[in-house]
Amino acid sequence: MLLLFPADVLRPRRPDEHFADEAAAARAAGHHVALVDHDALTGGGTPESAVARVPAGTDAVYRGWMMSSEQYAAMAGALAARDVTLRTSPEQYRRAHELPGWYDTMRPHTPESVWGADFSAVRAELGTGPAVLRDWTKSMKHYWHEAAYIPDVADAEAASAVAARFRELRGDDFTGGFVLRRFETFTGAEARTWWVGGECRLITAHPDTDGDLPPAGLDVTPFAAAIRALRLPFVTADLTRHEDGRWRVVEVGDGQVSDRPRGTDAAEFIAALAS
Repeated sequence: MLLLFPADVLRPRRPDEHFADEAAAARAAGHHVALVDHDALTGGGTPESAVARVPAGTDAVYRGWMMSSEQYAAMAGALAARDVTLRTSPEQYRRAHELPGWYDTMRPHTPESVWGADFSAVRAELGTGPAVLRDWTKSMKHYWHEAAYIPDVADAEAASAVAARFRELRGDDFTGGFVLRRFETFTGAEARTWWVGGECRLITAHPDTDGDLPPAGLDVTPFAAAIRALRLPFVTADLTRHEDGRWRVVEVGDGQVSDRPRGTDAAEFIAALAS
């Protein structure tokens, strides 16, 4: 397995410090490692220059910073020119990375969601009640009351103010359109589950709450059929407990750009990815 990591900005022959332990663990396990220039991929250069250090003629898995679906497709194209095939295709990356790509399959396990380019139309479609606002790839949950949580979508003025602030904060990173998700009351920290080839290979804390480990014996089988139905090679599903005791899916993401909590051993993570 060839693993692609972002290079350090100041020391481009070394992996970015955030991923250095994964790169070292991959090498120790006998895997090949190559570096890509993330800044070149996201606007500071060309895709061809970004992958210039990747050896030709193999298949690869990316482990690095998040990028848009368009940027990922550009990287995949530049790699294909070097006869390198990403295990996750651009179409698969988009389906994992953007909520409309995975929502229908996961609908029974995740809050009701509606989306579109026109916030007023999206708000009207959801109707009434509390909701959480995001775009196709990200919320602004750290700005909860000003740019994420809407107490009642029927209150047009208050809801529109939250949407305007969300759009302002997302800026050029705003992706796709507005998404409103029906608010559900959750208790406790999230767990991040890692799925390779449709099988759950690792369960970790969520990076935002690294010290809160998921309960031992967390049963992910209720979600397994839906995850397999996505037919995606490497994804994460973040789970949390509803106030009624059920576990719910908060988010699905492409595993290549999902952060590993620092409390999870890098060697254990690489072994799970390679399984």
